[in-house]
Amino acid sequence: MSSLLLGTDTLTNSVTSITQTGFWFLYEDREYFVPFSDYPIFKSCPVDTIFNPEFIAPNQVRWSEIDVDIEMDALENPSHFPLQYH
Repeated sequence: MSSLLLGTDTLTNSVTSITQTGFWFLYEDREYFVPFSDYPIFKSCPVDTIFNPEFIAPNQVRWSEIDVDIEMDALENPSHFPLQYH
């Protein structure tokens, strides 16, 4: 027997936690870590700003309040992006 109705998708794109060294966010089915050492602007911004990303396509996250964008590829392959935001 199979169900006719599909379940509700419980995965959402969101920031999941903040630590002293950076923060984690869930994007599609993967969790990414954003270290404050590589993205120092986040260390001095309010916590509610970190928790307010816009997930824009394709594969890009934006924090419009502080005018910061991060490409998923920069987090997946940091060696391809040697420059850091300062």
